[in-house]
Amino acid sequence: MIVRRNFLRLAAGFLFASLSTTSYAVGVEPMLRMKTVTYRPRLPNWPDGLRLRLVLLADFHACDPWMSAARIASIAEKANSLQGDMVLLLGDFLSGMRLCTGHVPPEDWAAALSGLSAPLGVHAILGNHDWADDHEAMARGKGPLLAQRALEGIGVPVYDNRAVSFEKDGHRFWLAGLGDQIGPLRPMDDLPGTLAQVSDDAPVILMAHEPDIFPGVPARVAITLSGHTHGGQIRLFGRSPFVPSRFGSRYIRGHIIEGGRHLIVSAGLGMSGIPVRFGAPPEIVVVELGGDAAA
Repeated sequence: MIVRRNFLRLAAGFLFASLSTTSYAVGVEPMLRMKTVTYRPRLPNWPDGLRLRLVLLADFHACDPWMSAARIASIAEKANSLQGDMVLLLGDFLSGMRLCTGHVPPEDWAAALSGLSAPLGVHAILGNHDWADDHEAMARGKGPLLAQRALEGIGVPVYDNRAVSFEKDGHRFWLAGLGDQIGPLRPMDDLPGTLAQVSDDAPVILMAHEPDIFPGVPARVAITLSGHTHGGQIRLFGRSPFVPSRFGSRYIRGHIIEGGRHLIVSAGLGMSGIPVRFGAPPEIVVVELGGDAAA
C-alpha cells in the first residue's frame, strides 16, 4: 500500500507538472510574456553624429486565437510607444499554423498595423510563410502576394530586393530589403542586385527575413536584421530541438558578430507549426545605432 501510495503521488505530481508546463507554453509565454529587448551595437565606420533608433517587429503569423487582429493592434501601439525613427517589419505575416480556430484575413491584420508610425516611416519585407501560405500565389507561381498587397494598401512599402536612401541628422544612409531566401517555389533573394542599387558609401541597413544569408553579406553592410527563427520557439535546458536554419543554433537569436560584421536576430512575436513557445518568449526588438552604443 505504501509503495502504491507513493507511486500515485509521484504520478499525480508528474501529471500536474506536465499540465502546468503545457498550459504555460500554450497560454502564458506566447500570449502574456512579450518583452522589449534593446541592442546598442558599435558598428565600424558608422557616421559620427548619426543616431538612429529602429523598432523591429518579426513573425506575426496572424491567426486566432494566438495572434488576433486585436493583439496585433496592441503590439503596434506598444511599438509606437518606443518612439523609433523607423519601424521595420521583418516578414511572416501569414500564419503557417494548423492548430488554430481561424486565420486572420490580410486586410484585418493590415488594418491592425495601420496605426504604426515613425518619423522615417514603416518598412517591410516578406517571409517564407508569406509565400507558402498564399495558396493563390503558389498556384500562379508568382506574386503579387496577399501580404504585399495588404501592406501596400496601408501605405507600407515592401522591399523586394530593393534599396532606398534616407537622411537623418545631416547624414545619409540606406535601407535595403531582400526577397525571401527559402521560397517554396524558388529562392527570391538577390543580394548582389540589391546592393548594386547603393550609389554611395553611406551605411547600409539590410533587412533579411532568414539570417542564413549572413555569411555572404559583405562588410559594406553596416548591420543585418532578421527574424524567422522564433528564438527556437521551444528551448529546453538551453537548447532547441529544432531551429529553421541550416546553421542550427548559430543564428538563433540576439546580436551576433562575425568577422567584424553585425547581425541582430529577433525571436519574433508569433508561432508556426504548433501553438507553443517555451523558453523563447515573444519580443519587440529595439536597435539603437550611434551615440553611446556598445556592442
